[in-house]
Amino acid sequence: MGTKGREIVGVDVKKLIGMLNSALSDEWLAYYQYWIGAKVAQGPMKDGVVSELEQHATEELGHALLLVERILQLGGKPVLEPKEWYDLTGCGYDAPKNFDVRKLLVQNIKGEQCAIMSYKKLSDFVKDGDPVTYNMAVQIMTDEIEHEEDLQALQEDLKMMLKRS
Repeated sequence: MGTKGREIVGVDVKKLIGMLNSALSDEWLAYYQYWIGAKVAQGPMKDGVVSELEQHATEELGHALLLVERILQLGGKPVLEPKEWYDLTGCGYDAPKNFDVRKLLVQNIKGEQCAIMSYKKLSDFVKDGDPVTYNMAVQIMTDEIEHEEDLQALQEDLKMMLKRS
């Protein structure tokens, strides 16, 4: 990051990098949760659920890229060891033990709701002190809100379909 780019950051950069690394850990774990869920999914509307999970996995990778770029711009170091993700995560990882699409949707909705709150906290922290990170956090939060809506819509469709049968 350039000199002026660093000068405009009016928050505790060390704390901010910690928050960004936590979000990065969450994104990697969310990516894997979506990806593996898409591989093991079973049950009604499987194809639609798998398609949605795969799309969300790809978007979580995009979020991870944005976070790494911002950490580097701030002069920080992104988390380098996957084993550290569990220490840094704010949302955790909920391994699919039941492959039924209904259970997978519940798990992933819970993850999205946590992500929404994490990015709200991040955006609040940087709102008046770092417009670049603020804009990134709001964009990712917007994506996470859309993910929650997508998954809840699938959940509703599934409930309606199962009621009719």
